[in-house]
Amino acid sequence: MQAGVHFRFGLMISGLLLLADQLSKYWVLNSLKLPELGTVALLPFLNFTMVWNEGISMSLPVGDWIGRWGLVILTALISLWLLNWLRTTVRKFEATALAMILGGAIGNIIDRIQHGAVVDFVHLHVGGYNFYVFNLADSAISIGAVLLLFDGLRDGAKGPKKASKTHDVDAK
Repeated sequence: MQAGVHFRFGLMISGLLLLADQLSKYWVLNSLKLPELGTVALLPFLNFTMVWNEGISMSLPVGDWIGRWGLVILTALISLWLLNWLRTTVRKFEATALAMILGGAIGNIIDRIQHGAVVDFVHLHVGGYNFYVFNLADSAISIGAVLLLFDGLRDGAKGPKKASKTHDVDAK
């Protein structure tokens, strides 16, 4: 398959994830009014809990040295790099993983620009254990990263190591 087909497919996936992410955040902020409620219990292991994440993944602080706009610029540069990678990939699996990361990253960039922080609200917990509060964009980024890792580690003719060797032989 041509890279262009996978690029268009990836853009569609990124766009759908971005739309779902932004709609879910809009609903949580404006319809559910979660910032006023704080927490809404949904299931014994799932709450919607409002968290304004000013840090990076899992609310890790980045300190004053990078700040909001530093994160926006850094994430935008990474997104451009991912977009270029997506443009050149010839494998649908890889395009899907890249698209998930890209859609999530852009969703979180929009939050940082619009709100100064990322809107996190999905709160999983079991017994005394609490998982970090996250959003759809974070999930897409994490799943996309795992898929890329899996793709890089899997064996077979379509794996990146064998694909690049095949490509080098074909180029000669």
